[in-house]
Amino acid sequence: MSDARRPLPADVIHRPEQGRFELIVEGQRCRADYRMQGATMVVHHTEVPPALEGQGLAGVLVRAVFDHAASHALRVEPRCSYVRVWARRHPEVAALLA
Repeated sequence: MSDARRPLPADVIHRPEQGRFELIVEGQRCRADYRMQGATMVVHHTEVPPALEGQGLAGVLVRAVFDHAASHALRVEPRCSYVRVWARRHPEVAALLA
C-alpha cells in the first residue's frame, strides 16, 4: 500500500444488497462475498487483486464479516478456504461459527 497505512475494519464497506463486504485500496476492489441462510452468513468467496496480495487485506475483510456477525447475532459458515483458515487462526471467533 502506497501510504503504509493498513486499512481497519471500519474502512470496509458492507453492501448487503450485493451480499458483499468490500475494501477499495489504490483504486482496486477487495471483497468477501456471502449469502444469508436464515441467521447465518455463508461466506463463499474472498478476493484480493494480485497487486495487493500479501498485505493482510483479506484478513481485514474477514474480521469485518465476523464483527458484523457478532453485532447482529448472526453465525458465520465459512465455505471459502481462506475464511476457514482465518477462523482457525482466530479462536476468539469460534462461538460465531455455524
